[in-house]
Amino acid sequence: MSFALSVTAAELEPDTLDPAGVVAGNPEVSTLVLHADDRVERGIWQITPGTVTDTEADEIFTVVAGRATIEIEDGPTLEVGPGDVGVFTAGARTTWTVHETLRKTYQITL
Repeated sequence: MSFALSVTAAELEPDTLDPAGVVAGNPEVSTLVLHADDRVERGIWQITPGTVTDTEADEIFTVVAGRATIEIEDGPTLEVGPGDVGVFTAGARTTWTVHETLRKTYQITL
């Protein structure tokens, strides 16, 4: 199915965030899955300010709004903001410090 929608105006659904991964603040996440099958998942994801840890999937993403510092264990530290594109390798362990509510589009290869 083909379609278009406003990423900034899209209504996202609250999603779960593992409390064990919260390092600081009270961040909340929300998601809108646009397409998923046995090969890929595509969607919009948002996180409010705070610091969280995560283990990443094989993903490409584009930041639409907000700012964050993403520290990759044994890797680089990424400063991301609107218009930035990023790539994660599956299994990368990250620490996200979200400075301003961040919204991104993403594609995860399953």
